[in-house]
Amino acid sequence: MTHPVKSAAALAWLGLALLGACHAKPPPTPDIRPVRTVVATARPEGEPVSLTGHIRARTEESVAFRVDGRMIARRVDVGQQVQPGQVVAELDPQNEQNAVQAAEAKLAAAQAVLMQARNDYARQQVLVRQGWSTHVQFDAAEQAFHSAEANVDAAGALLRIAKDLLDYTQLRADSAGSVTATGAEAGEVVHAGQMIVTVAHDDGADAVFDVPASLMRQVSRDAVIDISLTDDPSVRATGQVREVAPQADPVTQSFRVKVGLAGWPKAMRLGATVTGQTRLLATDGIELPATVLTAADDRPAVWVVDPATQEVSLRPVGLRQQGSSTIVVVDGLKGGELVVSAGVHALRPVEKVPLAGAAP
Repeated sequence: MTHPVKSAAALAWLGLALLGACHAKPPPTPDIRPVRTVVATARPEGEPVSLTGHIRARTEESVAFRVDGRMIARRVDVGQQVQPGQVVAELDPQNEQNAVQAAEAKLAAAQAVLMQARNDYARQQVLVRQGWSTHVQFDAAEQAFHSAEANVDAAGALLRIAKDLLDYTQLRADSAGSVTATGAEAGEVVHAGQMIVTVAHDDGADAVFDVPASLMRQVSRDAVIDISLTDDPSVRATGQVREVAPQADPVTQSFRVKVGLAGWPKAMRLGATVTGQTRLLATDGIELPATVLTAADDRPAVWVVDPATQEVSLRPVGLRQQGSSTIVVVDGLKGGELVVSAGVHALRPVEKVPLAGAAP
């Protein structure tokens, strides 16, 4: 027979046990951390690149005298506009004027001799027909006549040369443009071919850049280049590559590239500093931010999210390019997959992650 006191104590202990069970804490739920993702998308074009250059005239002409002499006047200065045929400088013409006068005198003398020789030749023609002159005399008169003709031609050529030399003492512009430099002052003795003024023609302008060899293979010759003034980016123009130097500069190892401007804003003055921007050629692979990168078995890897289960898996990838801000994946990813871009070092395989946001 059970004692009543013992039964009551047992019931009390059972009640306390059941009450403690009701207040027991449930097992802890796993810590689900939100992550940010990016969509793996192959880029249709390469990354942007910009370089600094200067505005130069498309055509620059160094105007020089064809003869030596003492320059007595330079009629233009830097910044002035010139027109075709305009006199920009003059040499002392005294020697050339004397040469013209001497050539004119020689021509007059030769013409007088020719007139005498022509009359003798005509008389000998009549006399030899009438038998009053010999064929020897006739031949001599004929020879003298032809020699006088040749002398007149030679004297005329010398006169034309002398007049040309006199004309060369005046230096004229060949095309319309603006003077960008001068090379001599009045009173100086200059030589043929020495630059007197430099004229920038009004036929357009180029943006000139020194491009590193590493970029030469990554930019298309047909690419459109956006040009803007460095100190005022609101002044803009576009252009395409017009000329590429075939040889690199021996000091900088860069190539001189001229970009012809489709429109030439007047605010882009010659010599102004400009910034040119374009995009590199599109490359194979998927470009992603460098923050997605981690490692698996000493190989590059990324965390890929399954949108259906929101579970992550570590995916080894092959890289074509790895920079401080971006990487280019060429193996291991497909377009459209979600890749974790923040918190990659705290994830575990098959861990569920709510998506805080996906960048395109």
